[in-house]
Amino acid sequence: MTNEIKKAVIPVAGNGTRFLPLSKVVPKEFFPLGEKPLIHRLLEELKASGIEEIVFVVGQNNKKLIVDYFKRNPRIEKFLEERDKKELIELLHAIDKLTQGLSFSYVLQKNPLGDGHAVLQAAKLIGDNPCVVAYPDDIIESEIPCSAQLAQVFKTSQKPVLGLYRIPKEHISSYGVVQADKIARRLYQIKKIVEKPSEEAALSDLAIVGRRIITPETFDYLKKAKPNKKSEIILTEVFSDMVKAGKMIYGYEIEGQWLECGSYKGWMKSNAYLALKHPIYGKDIKAFFKQEKLV
Repeated sequence: MTNEIKKAVIPVAGNGTRFLPLSKVVPKEFFPLGEKPLIHRLLEELKASGIEEIVFVVGQNNKKLIVDYFKRNPRIEKFLEERDKKELIELLHAIDKLTQGLSFSYVLQKNPLGDGHAVLQAAKLIGDNPCVVAYPDDIIESEIPCSAQLAQVFKTSQKPVLGLYRIPKEHISSYGVVQADKIARRLYQIKKIVEKPSEEAALSDLAIVGRRIITPETFDYLKKAKPNKKSEIILTEVFSDMVKAGKMIYGYEIEGQWLECGSYKGWMKSNAYLALKHPIYGKDIKAFFKQEKLV
């Protein structure tokens, strides 16, 4: 097994029910965060982390949208050139530049049976390699790309690595939470994982972020995993099984700002955060909020 992380799995086959009715027509991965859709921001992170091969686990309807977004559109480019819309042309070329050096593959998850089941569909394409599993509704703003932070831990550990982030205890019931022994600065050995505990039962304030590095052994456990009460195979539950079996799994408290977009509330807050920080529009948006006495 190589210690270089060059492949990533992006599960995007879910129904996005938390975002109904909008998600009936717009897949969650294409929701805008600032001026870019979530999937665009995720690919920026992955490419900056040295990823070269990306496997999308898609549903019945969203593969074409992903293909269309990332491929060139000569008709639109010609239209913009005829009208001398140079700035807009540059935006389209930026997408083309982003995809250079990346290869895309697609596997179908016919029914949304959990993210673990989705990742398992990519097993043949990943082969005997470690890979990143990355979720578009978790965007990390950081100087060192989040996936690169985890890859650095894997380089020396050669074991699965979970991204962790400290959460206020009053909000902990919305997350998968770990009990862990600290090994070094920001580095932990996972001892136990509990999904959405009550505030009183929380093992710690370290929640699992939507970035994980998995190994071929993780796929072995996914293949043996039984569906839970909701008929789903959940990746964090499989990690929990691995820990119970004595397998070493590390956690790394990521450096950066976690922009959660898995709910309307999180998505709106993340958009507001980026809007106020925008290098061009931020100043005007702040002035608008003050003028309208919104803050």
